[in-house]
Amino acid sequence: MRSTSALGELRQQPVERGLRRQLHRFALLTQDLAGPPQRVCPGAGGVVDTLLDRLPHSLDHQVIHRPKLRLLAYRGIIEALRERANPFSILTKGTLILRDLPLIQEAAAVADVGISVSVGFTDTALWRTVEPGTPSPGARLQAVRTLTDAGIECGVLMAPVIPFLGDSPEQLRATVRAVAESGATSVTPLVLHLRPGAREWFTAWLGEHHPHLVERYERMYAGGSYAPTWYQRMITRQVHELAAEFGIGPGGRGPARRIVVPERPGGPAPAPAATQLSLL
Repeated sequence: MRSTSALGELRQQPVERGLRRQLHRFALLTQDLAGPPQRVCPGAGGVVDTLLDRLPHSLDHQVIHRPKLRLLAYRGIIEALRERANPFSILTKGTLILRDLPLIQEAAAVADVGISVSVGFTDTALWRTVEPGTPSPGARLQAVRTLTDAGIECGVLMAPVIPFLGDSPEQLRATVRAVAESGATSVTPLVLHLRPGAREWFTAWLGEHHPHLVERYERMYAGGSYAPTWYQRMITRQVHELAAEFGIGPGGRGPARRIVVPERPGGPAPAPAATQLSLL
């Protein structure tokens, strides 16, 4: 995970900084989309690979006081993508996405839209200490149910799987079962990784809440930001086995849809090369 996502997200960030970042992304996107229409060729993947809907959780609880700014930063992005029929995906750990469900349905009618909701565990005691200020896992899974009932395919990014705190067979089973019951189309596990910034925050949190685990984490992450490969593979295997048991498959990218651009008066428009845009 990026230092600004998952546990790294939990470090308080000023609201204004989050708003400026979102507005900057919107400005960049609208500049890119002002040019010739983008084309997507089968197998090439989405023109906009990921639209990151990770407003800082401190902002998540204050958007009601700044609706116009959020409208520009978030709805404006989706509207721009919809108008150009550009495929995109949204990754979120919030529930505010449901406010824009009609707009997302409009976009999905003209382009491939992928939604992923982050739910690393369903242990409420763990959630209260490690993800304060975020919607509960149950609320996020209810959002998945609402999206799928509305005809929007929605997967779950099972992140972060937290070593020694959220990785027991019982916890993994409970989480995958809840994901399956939500109607999610896929579940993809991602073990906690600790990049600079997130690592310092998490180490301090661990020392306060679980001091007996500090040494174990130092050994596990001695090689860098990521847990050992053997551990990641073990978690992935367990989750995939549970997913098969409960009738959902691992996350995967399907073939991209070809977007047909109408011809301009006076002749066909030249076909530009496929372009990968970035909002990050």
